[in-house]
Amino acid sequence: MSQLVFITLLFAALMHATWNAVLKSAPNKYLNTVLVTGAAALWALLLLPFFPTPALQSWPFIFASVFLQIIYFVSLAKTYQIADISQVYPLMRGTAPLIVALCSITLFDQQLSLMAWIGISVLCAGILFILYANQTITRKTIVLALLNALVIACYTLIDAIGARYSGSAIAYSLWIFLLTGLLMLAHMTLKGRQRNWRYLRKYWYLGAIGGICSITSYTLALWAMVLAPVAIVAALRESSILFVLLISIFILKEKVGLIRLLSAGVIMVGIFILRLA
Repeated sequence: MSQLVFITLLFAALMHATWNAVLKSAPNKYLNTVLVTGAAALWALLLLPFFPTPALQSWPFIFASVFLQIIYFVSLAKTYQIADISQVYPLMRGTAPLIVALCSITLFDQQLSLMAWIGISVLCAGILFILYANQTITRKTIVLALLNALVIACYTLIDAIGARYSGSAIAYSLWIFLLTGLLMLAHMTLKGRQRNWRYLRKYWYLGAIGGICSITSYTLALWAMVLAPVAIVAALRESSILFVLLISIFILKEKVGLIRLLSAGVIMVGIFILRLA
């Protein structure tokens, strides 16, 4: 993996951690999700004129991804409503790369080196070790997190294929964010509650920040998937757990024990091994 792709993915991981923290930070997690996806749709609308329309073959993948993204965002809001981000984020993001790695061998005929498999395994182990520190996590939380992990793996694989067909990974990503944001706004509007719009006006700045971080993170990841093995890209992107731990400690003021900190060290080792793969 080139140094440019590696650095890009670490930056994408930081952006991913940031918008998840934004989603968790304000009182109503569902409306925060609408804010983030709606703002991302606006950013996409502003940027789309500068990129070519995705190839016709990629549109079924775009629609499938939008469907899964909506499920993901709604489920994510419910998950953050009942648990700390430092509890569920590692489980969601740590399980997905293993699913992607196993499936990518068949879907993309991408044979990974032994070093790459070791790096992916160490990275995922470090993320999942954090779950061990979560002795108070409920069964409902675990189920929601694992379902989210499955959805993440599905749309990652779909988009890895669709982006290759599109002719422009950036345009492909922008259309996904535009359609997802519009549908999330439509879903909120159908609920017909005036207070929802008051909430959006009050916390609009969270949407602006979260939206640009969300669209930047995933667009860069899709760009990397075109250039590098999907399994390695998916695993490196989940190094965002390091940034989530820092945000949860210093900004969200969540309690993070020694095991989570040691797990972060294991994650860093996994990142280093993947850099050498």
